[in-house]
Amino acid sequence: MEEPKEIKKLDEVVVNRIAAGEVIQKPANAIKEMLENSLDARATYIQITVKQGGLKLIQIQDNGTGIRKSDLNIVCERFTTSKLKSFHDLSNIATYGFRGEALASISHVAHLTIQTKTKSEPCAYKASYEDGLLKGSIKACAGNQGTIITVEDLFYNVPQRKKVLKSPNEEFQKISDIVCKYAVHNSNVGFVLRKSGENPAIKTNPNSTADSNIRLIFGNSIGKDLIRIEVNESYLKFKAEGWISNPNYSAKKGIMLLFINHRLVESQALKFAVDSAYATYLPKGEFPFIYISLDLEPTSVDVNVHPTKHEVHFLNEDEIIEKIKNHIESKLTGCNSARIFYRQQRLPGVGNDAIAKENEKSGNSVKIKPENFVRTDANVQKLDKFLISEQAIKMKGNSELNLKFSKAPCYNKNKKETKLTSILNMRKSIENRCSTKLRSIFKGMCFVGVVNEKYSTFQYENGLYLCDTIKASTHLFYQFLLYEFQNFKKIEFKPSISIYDMALIALDTKESGWTEEDGEKTFLADIVKNKLIENSPILEEYFNLKITEDGMLESLPLLLEHHKPSLEKLPIYILRLATDVDWECEEICFKGFCQQTAEYYAFVPHIANLNASHKYYVEHILYPAMKKYLIPSNSFKNYLFELTTLPTLYKVFERC
Repeated sequence: MEEPKEIKKLDEVVVNRIAAGEVIQKPANAIKEMLENSLDARATYIQITVKQGGLKLIQIQDNGTGIRKSDLNIVCERFTTSKLKSFHDLSNIATYGFRGEALASISHVAHLTIQTKTKSEPCAYKASYEDGLLKGSIKACAGNQGTIITVEDLFYNVPQRKKVLKSPNEEFQKISDIVCKYAVHNSNVGFVLRKSGENPAIKTNPNSTADSNIRLIFGNSIGKDLIRIEVNESYLKFKAEGWISNPNYSAKKGIMLLFINHRLVESQALKFAVDSAYATYLPKGEFPFIYISLDLEPTSVDVNVHPTKHEVHFLNEDEIIEKIKNHIESKLTGCNSARIFYRQQRLPGVGNDAIAKENEKSGNSVKIKPENFVRTDANVQKLDKFLISEQAIKMKGNSELNLKFSKAPCYNKNKKETKLTSILNMRKSIENRCSTKLRSIFKGMCFVGVVNEKYSTFQYENGLYLCDTIKASTHLFYQFLLYEFQNFKKIEFKPSISIYDMALIALDTKESGWTEEDGEKTFLADIVKNKLIENSPILEEYFNLKITEDGMLESLPLLLEHHKPSLEKLPIYILRLATDVDWECEEICFKGFCQQTAEYYAFVPHIANLNASHKYYVEHILYPAMKKYLIPSNSFKNYLFELTTLPTLYKVFERC
């Protein structure tokens, strides 16, 4: 028979790394432990920065009480804590941490640096740690009160753990989930979470409220349907409060935030009870939003049942859960009279004709209600019919409206591809900010009519929208200037126009903002002329805007067929090119030029009675170009208004 293997005591380093693997399973666990340390230190502002999902860098900065210099020698050793002295204290623990394993565990699987300053100490101190021990000496440095913990190269010495982790984006999402939950529960503390070098992904203000942070973090779809819950039971010695969604909200993946004695935990029993309370109100497979903060007597809670402390046991668990469930049911019953039901919408671009054909193929003859008809042909009914006379419509039909205009932007057939980084970056910025929902609306819109020189209406699905034409066309022309860079045809001026004369005309207007302190107008007009002559090679090469050596404007870029910008604003445009564009930095220069040019091309002079040619241009040239080329961002929500929907109108007029 084979001899049994000898039992050996594991090396202390191996033991510590095994223990560290139980506490720090992924970057989100490390951040949770350090967040709790910051909250225990009574911080009111916590900033978290991560790189590559937390594997390359995690940095947590707070303004808490800090760590005393004398404690820095042992702060990363296992079982060193300021929150527990004897086993008896465990039954009354009121802080997040108590075992003293968090920093020790992190130091065994990462490079750890701590910079800290207490209120009483004259300066901050910085120390580095490896395998739970101080590495080098403690150094004095400048710093504010609080602590900065920097964790680099997490799991650098545990390659197996790194292999099983998800992608950096997925790990960042887990970190974001942890921070969101703590930000809701600790609404008096300001939280900031960001990827290194990027804008904050989460940012909450100090001294906020839980419902405000829920609305900020999880969106208005949850925030507008919240119900306050509060249970105070003296017999069972517990208090529960929080916010839950009413029956109008549901999602495929439920959200449950449970804090017991301010500790983020999970409770399958409570989750099951809450889901059963909502079962009567929500569709099958849909779940609510739940945030509950449960306060219990410390002596009735056992927090030491899991290495990561995400599970706890407490006395009278079944009775307490039943009380919470009954309270939630009573709240849901109270709002049952205000239910909102939503009708499922068809996908954009699927019209009634397609549905009718599908029904014919399948042998079904489904009658579509009038309020569900979606306009697919702009010629079916025009807004003009209700605003101008039939004679005017006939005249319009016999005049310039019979012309066939090109609806494409203007560029040369032999298109040049730019390699300028600045232009490519500006294009990428537009594409990254694109709103798919708004793009679907513009792509699927059906023009209804021109309201005035500023606004027009169009239909998308069964909604009627009012669009700020000037703002939308400004964005369109700005995008044409970037995407057709170096490929413009030109609008020629014969005879050419003096830059100097136009500058003088512009300075005479109120819009220029000229005052006597600015100097003589003739002197300023010369500066404008010389500035544009100096930069004329750039303007001509990239934008086909030609200015001669003696200061004569010969051409402007043609951005859209049959669109010529207003001569009324040409002097101001020339003035702004010289004064409002920074010609020193390439990207800023192009951005400024494109913005000023787009605003000039989008300008529409006030017309007392809109003429037929302007209406035709808007309907048949401008909006088709928007439909085909415009890349709208979320900022378009400020220029686009849903006036009404067909179902809403039918509800009103059916009563008449």
